[in-house]
Amino acid sequence: MAHEAGAPLRVALLGCGVVGSSVARMLVEQADDLAARAGTRLELVGIAVRRPQRPRPDVPVDPALFTADAEGLVTRADIVIEVVGGIDPVRGLILRAMEHGAAVVSANKALVAEDGPTLFEAAARHGVDFSYEAAVAGAIPILRPIQESLAGDHVRKVMGIVNGTTNFVLDKMDATGAGFSETVEEAQALGYAEADPTADVEGFDAAAKAAILASMAFHTRVSAADVHREGITEVTAADISAARENDCVVKLLAICERVTVDGADAVSVRVHPAMVPRTHPLASVRDAFNAVFVEAEAAGELMFYGRGAGGDPTASAVLGDVVAVARHRVAGGRGPGESAYADLPVVDLGRAVTRYHISLDVADRPGVLAQVAAVFAEHDVSIETVSQQVDPDDDGSARLIVVTHRATDAALSETVRALAALDAVDDVASVLRVEGA
Repeated sequence: MAHEAGAPLRVALLGCGVVGSSVARMLVEQADDLAARAGTRLELVGIAVRRPQRPRPDVPVDPALFTADAEGLVTRADIVIEVVGGIDPVRGLILRAMEHGAAVVSANKALVAEDGPTLFEAAARHGVDFSYEAAVAGAIPILRPIQESLAGDHVRKVMGIVNGTTNFVLDKMDATGAGFSETVEEAQALGYAEADPTADVEGFDAAAKAAILASMAFHTRVSAADVHREGITEVTAADISAARENDCVVKLLAICERVTVDGADAVSVRVHPAMVPRTHPLASVRDAFNAVFVEAEAAGELMFYGRGAGGDPTASAVLGDVVAVARHRVAGGRGPGESAYADLPVVDLGRAVTRYHISLDVADRPGVLAQVAAVFAEHDVSIETVSQQVDPDDDGSARLIVVTHRATDAALSETVRALAALDAVDDVASVLRVEGA
């Protein structure tokens, strides 16, 4: 849609929670700078909320701008900013905005991961931008560098810490030796975790972000349903201690990689806790921070680090997109759309190649180690190291710690199942993947 020279661009905001409040405030406080960067003024014409009459002293705008009529608001804007979250009715509002010629900027990772193709196709059909940098890793600029800066390269792997809540929990468990439940309670008290932390600790949030990263990095449509997901609820203080003994830390990782299956390229996307050597850059990501590590053929290794959530950090990413789409509108063009030309198959977890750290409680008698080693050999999994810990107060059992070389996840999983069936194995106490080594 052509923009009249000198006329302001009308901006509609859907949602005025933590992020929306920051967006509204920054639109007002930075109006002159934003106008200079965008090439025209950005005029906030309305903020859609459920309760328009509720006082919002922290949002420095005319109270008359608040409205419950989101459907009407999106039809009278040039740019619609969506920071509500969820799937419906947001999907319908975004599609309605595009039908009326508005560019859309969203922070909604769940919607993009679930139904991105519908939104991309609608944006292309109506000739508008759909941007969502804030949907992954908050303030960290990661989507645009992958989409634009690395457009001339081949990305081989994207591995990152993309959920601040889980990183805070695991970091505190490592630093203090505390258990999972008490650390989650601390995160809730500090505002890092919701009252119901399921989306974070079970990996749903990270899985949605992994789907978006994989789609963009590998030019292939990947949905949240394609992502293998494991959370951190089963990570114990003993796991954290075992990692420390191996000079590692435990992190919840989103791992997107291009793999070769039967001689052809494919995509593997997974989210799970893993041991990471302390020498790896991701191991140093503390507290509620996020980081994304990218491996590309020509550029080599790159890392993007910063705050992955919060009102102001996320608003920073949102407004970066707003300025970009405003420039396109002023110039009479569009930014990059969806790139799914590669259309690579997305393979299941079993095809992924990784290493394992396995703790076994076994009978302390001759021949047990040989039985365990035979199981690994039977499944074509090579052992890198093995160590034994014996409790001096217990003369009947021991703990074996086995770290494998790289093998397919399917082979490693079958090995673990076979180990559990051995008479000499009392318990498979812990199984963690090892990444970044």
